[in-house]
Amino acid sequence: MKHTIHPGIPKPRKLALLSLASAALFALGGCSKEEKEKDPVVTVQVTPAARAAISQTVSAEAVIYPLEQATISPKITAPITEFKVQRGSRVRKGQLLAILENKDLAGQAEASHGTFEQADAGYKTSVEAAIPQQLQKAQLDADAAKAAYDAQLRVYNSRKELFDQGALPQRDLDSAAVALAQARGANEVAQKQLADLQRLGKEQAIKSAHGSRLSAEGTMISAEAQLSYSMIRSPINGVVTDRPLYAGDLATANQPILTVMNLSRLIAKSHIVQSEAALLKVGNPAELKVPGLDEPIQGRVSLVSPALDPGSTTIEVWTEAVKPNPALKPGMTVEVTMTQKTVKDALVVPTPAVFKNDEGASYVVIAGSDGRAHVKTVKLGAHNPEFSEIASGVNAGEPIITLGGYALPDNTQIKIAAPGAEEKEAGGKTGKDEKEEDAAEAKPAKKGKE
Repeated sequence: MKHTIHPGIPKPRKLALLSLASAALFALGGCSKEEKEKDPVVTVQVTPAARAAISQTVSAEAVIYPLEQATISPKITAPITEFKVQRGSRVRKGQLLAILENKDLAGQAEASHGTFEQADAGYKTSVEAAIPQQLQKAQLDADAAKAAYDAQLRVYNSRKELFDQGALPQRDLDSAAVALAQARGANEVAQKQLADLQRLGKEQAIKSAHGSRLSAEGTMISAEAQLSYSMIRSPINGVVTDRPLYAGDLATANQPILTVMNLSRLIAKSHIVQSEAALLKVGNPAELKVPGLDEPIQGRVSLVSPALDPGSTTIEVWTEAVKPNPALKPGMTVEVTMTQKTVKDALVVPTPAVFKNDEGASYVVIAGSDGRAHVKTVKLGAHNPEFSEIASGVNAGEPIITLGGYALPDNTQIKIAAPGAEEKEAGGKTGKDEKEEDAAEAKPAKKGKE
Protein backbone atom coordinates (compact mmCIF):
# COMPACT_ATOMS: atom_id res chain seq x y z
CA MET A 1 0.00 0.00 0.00
CA LYS A 2 1.33 3.38 -0.99
CA HIS A 3 0.98 6.15 1.60
CA THR A 4 1.13 9.83 0.82
CA ILE A 5 2.84 12.05 3.38
CA HIS A 6 1.08 15.39 3.64
CA PRO A 7 3.30 18.38 4.32
CA GLY A 8 2.69 20.38 7.43
CA ILE A 9 1.87 17.40 9.67
CA PRO A 10 4.53 16.15 12.06
CA LYS A 11 5.98 12.76 11.15
CA PRO A 12 5.12 10.94 14.43
CA ARG A 13 1.57 12.17 14.15
CA LYS A 14 1.42 11.03 10.53
CA LEU A 15 2.52 7.53 11.53
CA ALA A 16 -0.15 7.38 14.23
CA LEU A 17 -2.88 8.38 11.81
CA LEU A 18 -1.77 5.76 9.31
CA SER A 19 -1.85 3.07 11.99
CA LEU A 20 -5.38 4.04 13.04
CA ALA A 21 -6.62 4.03 9.43
CA SER A 22 -5.12 0.58 8.80
CA ALA A 23 -6.72 -0.79 11.95
CA ALA A 24 -10.10 0.64 11.00
CA LEU A 25 -9.93 -0.85 7.49
CA PHE A 26 -8.98 -4.23 8.92
CA ALA A 27 -11.89 -4.12 11.39
CA LEU A 28 -14.39 -3.22 8.67
CA GLY A 29 -13.17 -5.99 6.40
CA GLY A 30 -13.42 -8.55 9.19
CA CYS A 31 -16.98 -7.54 10.15
CA SER A 32 -18.36 -7.73 6.60
CA LYS A 33 -16.77 -11.17 6.12
CA GLU A 34 -18.39 -12.43 9.33
CA GLU A 35 -21.75 -11.00 8.28
CA LYS A 36 -21.50 -12.76 4.90
CA GLU A 37 -20.66 -16.07 6.48
CA LYS A 38 -23.50 -15.85 9.08
CA ASP A 39 -26.70 -17.76 8.03
CA PRO A 40 -29.93 -15.74 7.91
CA VAL A 41 -32.65 -16.56 10.46
CA VAL A 42 -36.27 -16.42 9.28
CA THR A 43 -39.05 -15.83 11.78
CA VAL A 44 -42.04 -18.15 11.17
CA GLN A 45 -45.25 -19.30 12.81
CA VAL A 46 -46.26 -22.95 13.04
CA THR A 47 -49.37 -25.06 13.59
CA PRO A 48 -49.24 -28.79 14.37
CA ALA A 49 -50.91 -31.19 11.94
CA ALA A 50 -54.00 -32.52 13.73
CA ARG A 51 -56.83 -34.96 13.12
CA ALA A 52 -60.31 -33.51 12.55
CA ALA A 53 -63.35 -33.78 10.32
CA ILE A 54 -63.05 -31.95 7.00
CA SER A 55 -65.47 -31.26 4.18
CA GLN A 56 -64.38 -30.67 0.60
CA THR A 57 -66.41 -27.94 -1.04
CA VAL A 58 -66.82 -26.25 -4.38
CA SER A 59 -67.98 -22.66 -4.81
CA ALA A 60 -69.55 -20.93 -7.77
CA GLU A 61 -71.73 -17.99 -8.67
CA ALA A 62 -75.41 -18.83 -9.13
CA VAL A 63 -78.60 -17.07 -10.22
CA ILE A 64 -81.83 -17.46 -8.28
CA TYR A 65 -84.84 -18.87 -10.16
CA PRO A 66 -88.29 -19.94 -8.98
CA LEU A 67 -88.92 -23.66 -9.26
CA GLU A 68 -92.25 -22.90 -10.97
CA GLN A 69 -92.88 -19.97 -13.31
CA ALA A 70 -95.60 -19.29 -15.87
CA THR A 71 -95.37 -16.61 -18.54
CA ILE A 72 -99.01 -16.35 -19.59
CA SER A 73 -99.82 -15.46 -23.21
CA PRO A 74 -103.30 -15.44 -24.81
CA LYS A 75 -104.02 -17.72 -27.78
CA ILE A 76 -106.21 -15.12 -29.49
CA THR A 77 -105.82 -11.43 -30.30
CA ALA A 78 -108.46 -9.28 -28.62
CA PRO A 79 -108.75 -6.14 -26.46
CA ILE A 80 -108.42 -6.61 -22.70
CA THR A 81 -111.78 -6.01 -21.02
CA GLU A 82 -110.71 -6.38 -17.40
CA PHE A 83 -107.75 -7.37 -15.18
CA LYS A 84 -108.67 -9.23 -12.00
CA VAL A 85 -105.17 -8.98 -10.40
CA GLN A 86 -102.32 -6.52 -9.89
CA ARG A 87 -98.58 -7.02 -9.66
CA GLY A 88 -97.86 -8.67 -6.31
CA SER A 89 -101.27 -10.39 -6.06
CA ARG A 90 -101.23 -13.94 -4.75
CA VAL A 91 -103.17 -16.31 -7.02
CA ARG A 92 -104.28 -19.92 -7.03
CA LYS A 93 -104.17 -22.47 -9.82
CA GLY A 94 -107.19 -21.97 -12.09
CA GLN A 95 -107.98 -18.49 -10.76
CA LEU A 96 -109.35 -15.98 -13.32
CA LEU A 97 -106.71 -13.29 -13.98
CA ALA A 98 -108.00 -11.33 -16.99
CA ILE A 99 -110.91 -11.21 -19.46
CA LEU A 100 -110.61 -10.44 -23.19
CA GLU A 101 -113.38 -9.15 -25.49
CA ASN A 102 -115.48 -12.25 -26.33
CA LYS A 103 -119.03 -11.34 -27.50
CA ASP A 104 -118.52 -12.81 -30.98
CA LEU A 105 -117.01 -15.97 -29.51
CA ALA A 106 -119.90 -16.31 -27.08
CA GLY A 107 -122.38 -16.13 -30.00
CA GLN A 108 -120.54 -18.81 -31.96
CA ALA A 109 -120.46 -21.05 -28.92
CA GLU A 110 -124.20 -20.66 -28.41
CA ALA A 111 -124.98 -21.47 -32.06
CA SER A 112 -122.80 -24.56 -32.03
CA HIS A 113 -124.50 -25.71 -28.85
CA GLY A 114 -127.89 -25.56 -30.59
CA THR A 115 -126.58 -27.54 -33.56
CA PHE A 116 -125.28 -30.20 -31.22
CA GLU A 117 -128.63 -30.52 -29.48
CA GLN A 118 -130.34 -31.08 -32.84
CA ALA A 119 -127.85 -33.77 -33.82
CA ASP A 120 -128.21 -35.41 -30.43
CA ALA A 121 -132.01 -35.51 -30.80
CA GLY A 122 -131.68 -37.02 -34.30
CA TYR A 123 -129.35 -39.69 -32.99
CA LYS A 124 -131.75 -40.64 -30.22
CA THR A 125 -134.68 -40.73 -32.69
CA SER A 126 -132.76 -42.95 -35.08
CA VAL A 127 -131.73 -45.36 -32.37
CA GLU A 128 -134.98 -45.48 -30.46
CA ALA A 129 -137.69 -44.99 -33.19
CA ALA A 130 -136.66 -44.98 -36.87
CA ILE A 131 -134.54 -48.11 -36.88
CA PRO A 132 -137.03 -50.21 -34.87
CA GLN A 133 -139.82 -49.11 -37.27
CA GLN A 134 -137.78 -50.18 -40.28
CA LEU A 135 -137.07 -53.53 -38.69
CA GLN A 136 -140.73 -53.99 -37.83
CA LYS A 137 -141.84 -53.21 -41.40
CA ALA A 138 -139.26 -55.58 -42.86
CA GLN A 139 -140.41 -58.30 -40.47
CA LEU A 140 -144.04 -57.84 -41.52
CA ASP A 141 -143.12 -57.91 -45.22
CA ALA A 142 -141.13 -61.07 -44.72
CA ASP A 143 -143.99 -62.77 -42.84
CA ALA A 144 -146.53 -61.79 -45.56
CA ALA A 145 -144.27 -63.09 -48.33
CA LYS A 146 -143.79 -66.34 -46.47
CA ALA A 147 -147.56 -66.77 -46.00
CA ALA A 148 -148.25 -66.06 -49.69
CA TYR A 149 -145.63 -68.58 -50.71
CA ASP A 150 -147.05 -71.25 -48.42
CA ALA A 151 -150.58 -70.66 -49.78
CA GLN A 152 -149.45 -70.80 -53.38
CA LEU A 153 -147.53 -73.99 -52.65
CA ARG A 154 -150.70 -75.67 -51.34
CA VAL A 155 -152.62 -74.56 -54.46
CA TYR A 156 -149.99 -76.02 -56.74
CA ASN A 157 -149.88 -79.30 -54.85
CA SER A 158 -153.66 -79.59 -55.00
CA ARG A 159 -153.82 -78.89 -58.74
CA LYS A 160 -150.99 -81.30 -59.45
CA GLU A 161 -152.85 -84.04 -57.61
CA LEU A 162 -155.98 -83.34 -59.70
CA PHE A 163 -153.91 -83.25 -62.88
CA ASP A 164 -152.40 -86.61 -62.04
CA GLN A 165 -155.96 -88.02 -61.68
CA GLY A 166 -156.95 -86.51 -65.06
CA ALA A 167 -159.47 -84.21 -63.49
CA LEU A 168 -157.53 -80.94 -64.32
CA PRO A 169 -156.17 -79.70 -67.60
CA GLN A 170 -152.46 -78.94 -68.12
CA ARG A 171 -153.19 -75.25 -68.49
CA ASP A 172 -154.41 -74.84 -64.94
CA LEU A 173 -151.41 -76.73 -63.54
CA ASP A 174 -149.02 -74.50 -65.45
CA SER A 175 -150.76 -71.37 -64.14
CA ALA A 176 -150.40 -72.65 -60.57
CA ALA A 177 -146.67 -73.38 -61.16
CA VAL A 178 -146.07 -69.81 -62.39
CA ALA A 179 -147.85 -68.33 -59.40
CA LEU A 180 -145.79 -70.57 -57.04
CA ALA A 181 -142.55 -69.42 -58.61
CA GLN A 182 -143.53 -65.75 -58.17
CA ALA A 183 -144.48 -66.31 -54.55
CA ARG A 184 -141.18 -68.12 -53.92
CA GLY A 185 -139.17 -65.19 -55.37
CA ALA A 186 -141.09 -62.59 -53.38
CA ASN A 187 -140.55 -64.57 -50.17
CA GLU A 188 -136.80 -64.92 -50.75
CA VAL A 189 -136.43 -61.16 -51.39
CA ALA A 190 -138.40 -60.27 -48.24
CA GLN A 191 -136.39 -62.68 -46.09
CA LYS A 192 -133.10 -61.34 -47.45
CA GLN A 193 -134.09 -57.72 -46.81
CA LEU A 194 -135.03 -58.59 -43.23
CA ALA A 195 -131.75 -60.40 -42.69
CA ASP A 196 -129.70 -57.57 -44.18
CA LEU A 197 -131.47 -54.94 -42.09
CA GLN A 198 -130.99 -57.00 -38.97
CA ARG A 199 -127.30 -57.64 -39.74
CA LEU A 200 -126.06 -54.38 -41.35
CA GLY A 201 -128.81 -51.83 -41.70
CA LYS A 202 -129.23 -51.20 -38.00
CA GLU A 203 -125.47 -50.88 -37.39
CA GLN A 204 -124.92 -48.49 -40.30
CA ALA A 205 -127.94 -46.39 -39.45
CA ILE A 206 -126.68 -46.00 -35.87
CA LYS A 207 -123.18 -45.11 -37.11
CA SER A 208 -124.60 -42.48 -39.45
CA ALA A 209 -126.64 -40.87 -36.68
CA HIS A 210 -123.71 -41.12 -34.24
CA GLY A 211 -121.36 -39.50 -36.78
CA SER A 212 -123.66 -36.52 -37.20
CA ARG A 213 -123.80 -36.13 -33.44
CA LEU A 214 -120.01 -36.28 -33.07
CA SER A 215 -119.51 -33.67 -35.78
CA ALA A 216 -121.89 -31.29 -34.07
CA GLU A 217 -120.25 -31.98 -30.71
CA GLY A 218 -116.77 -31.25 -32.12
CA THR A 219 -117.95 -27.93 -33.53
CA MET A 220 -119.41 -27.04 -30.14
CA ILE A 221 -116.24 -27.97 -28.26
CA SER A 222 -114.13 -25.89 -30.65
CA ALA A 223 -116.39 -22.88 -30.20
CA GLU A 224 -116.33 -23.27 -26.42
CA ALA A 225 -112.52 -23.54 -26.49
CA GLN A 226 -112.26 -20.30 -28.45
CA LEU A 227 -114.50 -18.67 -25.87
CA SER A 228 -112.37 -20.03 -23.01
CA TYR A 229 -109.24 -18.49 -24.56
CA SER A 230 -110.71 -15.09 -23.70
CA MET A 231 -110.70 -16.05 -20.00
CA ILE A 232 -107.07 -15.93 -18.81
CA ARG A 233 -106.46 -18.22 -15.82
CA SER A 234 -103.40 -19.03 -13.71
CA PRO A 235 -101.80 -22.44 -14.40
CA ILE A 236 -99.97 -22.51 -11.02
CA ASN A 237 -100.13 -21.20 -7.46
CA GLY A 238 -97.93 -18.17 -6.95
CA VAL A 239 -97.51 -14.41 -7.11
CA VAL A 240 -98.04 -12.08 -10.08
CA THR A 241 -94.59 -10.60 -10.74
CA ASP A 242 -95.24 -8.80 -14.05
CA ARG A 243 -98.26 -7.22 -15.76
CA PRO A 244 -97.09 -4.99 -18.62
CA LEU A 245 -100.53 -4.14 -20.10
CA TYR A 246 -103.64 -2.35 -18.87
CA ALA A 247 -107.38 -2.79 -19.40
CA GLY A 248 -108.24 -1.56 -22.88
CA ASP A 249 -104.89 -2.51 -24.41
CA LEU A 250 -104.81 -5.00 -27.27
CA ALA A 251 -103.60 -8.42 -26.17
CA THR A 252 -101.71 -10.06 -29.04
CA ALA A 253 -101.69 -13.83 -29.46
CA ASN A 254 -98.55 -15.51 -28.07
CA GLN A 255 -97.32 -12.26 -26.45
CA PRO A 256 -96.97 -12.28 -22.60
CA ILE A 257 -99.49 -10.28 -20.63
CA LEU A 258 -98.83 -11.78 -17.14
CA THR A 259 -96.06 -13.58 -15.27
CA VAL A 260 -96.76 -15.76 -12.24
CA MET A 261 -93.98 -17.20 -10.05
CA ASN A 262 -94.15 -19.71 -7.23
CA LEU A 263 -91.83 -18.07 -4.69
CA SER A 264 -92.33 -20.73 -2.02
CA ARG A 265 -89.45 -22.71 -3.55
CA LEU A 266 -86.41 -20.95 -5.02
CA ILE A 267 -83.37 -22.58 -6.57
CA ALA A 268 -79.89 -21.30 -7.36
CA LYS A 269 -78.63 -22.46 -10.77
CA SER A 270 -74.85 -22.67 -11.17
CA HIS A 271 -72.52 -24.19 -13.77
CA ILE A 272 -69.69 -26.39 -12.47
CA VAL A 273 -66.76 -27.86 -14.38
CA GLN A 274 -66.87 -31.61 -14.93
CA SER A 275 -64.05 -32.52 -12.54
CA GLU A 276 -65.66 -30.70 -9.59
CA ALA A 277 -69.24 -31.74 -10.35
CA ALA A 278 -68.29 -35.43 -10.46
CA LEU A 279 -68.43 -35.68 -6.63
CA LEU A 280 -71.68 -33.75 -6.19
CA LYS A 281 -74.83 -35.70 -5.36
CA VAL A 282 -78.44 -34.78 -4.76
CA GLY A 283 -78.94 -34.07 -1.07
CA ASN A 284 -75.42 -32.79 -0.35
CA PRO A 285 -75.45 -29.78 2.02
CA ALA A 286 -74.79 -26.31 0.62
CA GLU A 287 -74.68 -22.64 1.65
CA LEU A 288 -75.98 -19.61 -0.22
CA LYS A 289 -74.14 -16.35 0.53
CA VAL A 290 -76.35 -13.36 -0.20
CA PRO A 291 -74.79 -9.88 -0.48
CA GLY A 292 -75.81 -7.87 2.57
CA LEU A 293 -76.45 -10.87 4.85
CA ASP A 294 -73.94 -11.77 7.55
CA GLU A 295 -75.00 -15.41 7.82
CA PRO A 296 -75.28 -17.74 4.80
CA ILE A 297 -78.58 -19.45 3.99
CA GLN A 298 -78.52 -23.21 4.43
CA GLY A 299 -79.50 -25.28 1.41
CA ARG A 300 -79.01 -28.59 -0.35
CA VAL A 301 -78.19 -29.84 -3.84
CA SER A 302 -81.50 -30.68 -5.53
CA LEU A 303 -80.34 -31.50 -9.07
CA VAL A 304 -77.12 -32.44 -10.86
CA SER A 305 -77.75 -32.34 -14.60
CA PRO A 306 -77.17 -35.71 -16.29
CA ALA A 307 -75.81 -34.00 -19.42
CA LEU A 308 -73.23 -31.32 -20.21
CA ASP A 309 -74.20 -27.86 -21.35
CA PRO A 310 -73.15 -27.95 -25.04
CA GLY A 311 -72.24 -24.27 -25.02
CA SER A 312 -69.94 -24.16 -21.97
CA THR A 313 -69.21 -27.90 -21.47
CA THR A 314 -70.12 -27.48 -17.80
CA ILE A 315 -72.72 -29.24 -15.67
CA GLU A 316 -75.74 -27.34 -14.37
CA VAL A 317 -76.33 -27.82 -10.65
CA TRP A 318 -79.42 -26.68 -8.71
CA THR A 319 -79.23 -25.71 -5.06
CA GLU A 320 -82.43 -25.20 -3.09
CA ALA A 321 -82.78 -23.32 0.19
CA VAL A 322 -83.89 -25.60 3.03
CA LYS A 323 -86.36 -22.98 4.28
CA PRO A 324 -87.88 -20.07 2.31
CA ASN A 325 -86.01 -16.85 2.98
CA PRO A 326 -87.35 -13.39 2.03
CA ALA A 327 -83.80 -12.27 1.23
CA LEU A 328 -83.75 -14.55 -1.82
CA LYS A 329 -85.39 -13.06 -4.88
CA PRO A 330 -85.56 -14.34 -8.48
CA GLY A 331 -82.81 -12.91 -10.66
CA MET A 332 -80.43 -12.33 -7.75
CA THR A 333 -76.79 -13.44 -8.01
CA VAL A 334 -75.39 -15.35 -5.00
CA GLU A 335 -72.32 -17.39 -4.15
CA VAL A 336 -73.06 -21.06 -3.58
CA THR A 337 -70.74 -23.35 -1.63
CA MET A 338 -71.57 -27.05 -2.01
CA THR A 339 -70.09 -29.92 -0.03
CA GLN A 340 -68.60 -32.61 -2.27
CA LYS A 341 -67.51 -35.08 0.40
CA THR A 342 -66.76 -35.26 4.14
CA VAL A 343 -63.92 -37.14 5.88
CA LYS A 344 -64.53 -37.59 9.62
CA ASP A 345 -61.02 -38.50 10.86
CA ALA A 346 -58.55 -36.75 8.60
CA LEU A 347 -55.06 -35.36 9.18
CA VAL A 348 -55.51 -31.68 8.34
CA VAL A 349 -53.32 -28.61 7.98
CA PRO A 350 -54.24 -25.04 7.04
CA THR A 351 -54.68 -24.71 3.27
CA PRO A 352 -52.48 -21.54 3.04
CA ALA A 353 -49.59 -23.69 4.31
CA VAL A 354 -49.74 -26.01 1.27
CA PHE A 355 -47.74 -24.97 -1.81
CA LYS A 356 -46.94 -26.38 -5.24
CA ASN A 357 -43.49 -26.73 -6.76
CA ASP A 358 -42.47 -26.25 -10.38
CA GLU A 359 -43.46 -29.84 -11.22
CA GLY A 360 -46.98 -29.29 -9.83
CA ALA A 361 -46.48 -31.48 -6.74
CA SER A 362 -47.88 -30.30 -3.39
CA TYR A 363 -45.56 -29.70 -0.46
CA VAL A 364 -45.48 -28.24 3.04
CA VAL A 365 -42.63 -26.80 5.10
CA ILE A 366 -41.92 -28.45 8.48
CA ALA A 367 -40.24 -26.74 11.43
CA GLY A 368 -37.60 -29.31 12.40
CA SER A 369 -36.29 -29.97 15.90
CA ASP A 370 -32.88 -28.80 14.65
CA GLY A 371 -34.19 -25.26 14.25
CA ARG A 372 -34.32 -25.45 10.47
CA ALA A 373 -37.08 -25.64 7.85
CA HIS A 374 -37.58 -28.86 5.91
CA VAL A 375 -39.63 -29.20 2.71
CA LYS A 376 -41.84 -32.30 2.51
CA THR A 377 -43.81 -33.44 -0.54
CA VAL A 378 -47.34 -34.49 0.42
CA LYS A 379 -50.39 -36.08 -1.16
CA LEU A 380 -53.64 -34.19 -0.63
CA GLY A 381 -57.13 -35.55 -0.01
CA ALA A 382 -60.22 -33.50 0.77
CA HIS A 383 -59.67 -29.76 0.86
CA ASN A 384 -61.42 -26.44 1.20
CA PRO A 385 -60.26 -22.81 1.44
CA GLU A 386 -59.44 -23.20 5.16
CA PHE A 387 -58.00 -26.70 5.60
CA SER A 388 -56.55 -29.53 3.52
CA GLU A 389 -56.33 -33.24 4.27
CA ILE A 390 -52.83 -34.73 4.13
CA ALA A 391 -53.21 -38.27 2.82
CA SER A 392 -49.47 -39.02 3.10
CA GLY A 393 -46.16 -37.27 3.72
CA VAL A 394 -46.77 -35.78 7.20
CA ASN A 395 -47.42 -37.33 10.61
CA ALA A 396 -49.86 -36.08 13.21
CA GLY A 397 -48.36 -33.46 15.52
CA GLU A 398 -45.60 -32.30 13.18
CA PRO A 399 -45.26 -28.49 13.24
CA ILE A 400 -46.30 -27.04 9.89
CA ILE A 401 -45.04 -23.56 9.01
CA THR A 402 -48.16 -21.50 8.34
CA LEU A 403 -46.60 -18.03 8.14
CA GLY A 404 -43.29 -17.36 6.42
CA GLY A 405 -43.03 -20.69 4.62
CA TYR A 406 -43.71 -19.48 1.07
CA ALA A 407 -40.62 -19.95 -1.16
CA LEU A 408 -38.56 -20.77 1.94
CA PRO A 409 -35.50 -22.84 0.91
CA ASP A 410 -34.96 -26.23 2.47
CA ASN A 411 -32.72 -26.32 5.56
CA THR A 412 -33.15 -22.60 6.24
CA GLN A 413 -32.51 -21.59 9.85
CA ILE A 414 -35.77 -20.45 11.45
CA LYS A 415 -37.06 -18.84 14.59
CA ILE A 416 -40.55 -19.82 15.73
CA ALA A 417 -42.64 -16.87 16.87
CA ALA A 418 -45.85 -17.09 18.85
CA PRO A 419 -49.01 -16.25 16.89
CA GLY A 420 -49.75 -12.54 17.05
CA ALA A 421 -46.28 -11.58 18.28
CA GLU A 422 -45.86 -8.90 15.64
CA GLU A 423 -49.20 -7.38 16.55
CA LYS A 424 -48.20 -7.36 20.22
CA GLU A 425 -44.97 -5.50 19.42
CA ALA A 426 -46.79 -2.98 17.32
CA GLY A 427 -49.69 -2.51 19.73
CA GLY A 428 -48.00 -3.22 23.07
CA LYS A 429 -47.41 0.44 23.94
CA THR A 430 -50.09 2.20 25.96
CA GLY A 431 -51.62 5.49 25.05
CA LYS A 432 -49.63 7.12 27.86
CA ASP A 433 -46.35 5.85 26.44
CA GLU A 434 -47.24 7.18 22.99
CA LYS A 435 -48.03 10.61 24.44
CA GLU A 436 -44.68 10.72 26.28
CA GLU A 437 -42.82 9.75 23.10
CA ASP A 438 -44.63 12.44 21.12
CA ALA A 439 -43.79 15.02 23.77
CA ALA A 440 -40.13 13.97 23.80
CA GLU A 441 -39.97 14.31 20.00
CA ALA A 442 -41.60 17.73 20.15
CA LYS A 443 -39.11 19.27 22.66
CA PRO A 444 -35.97 19.13 20.47
CA ALA A 445 -37.96 20.63 17.64
CA LYS A 446 -38.99 23.50 19.88
CA LYS A 447 -35.39 24.19 20.98
CA GLY A 448 -34.20 24.13 17.43
CA LYS A 449 -36.82 26.76 16.56
CA GLU A 450 -35.65 29.02 19.35
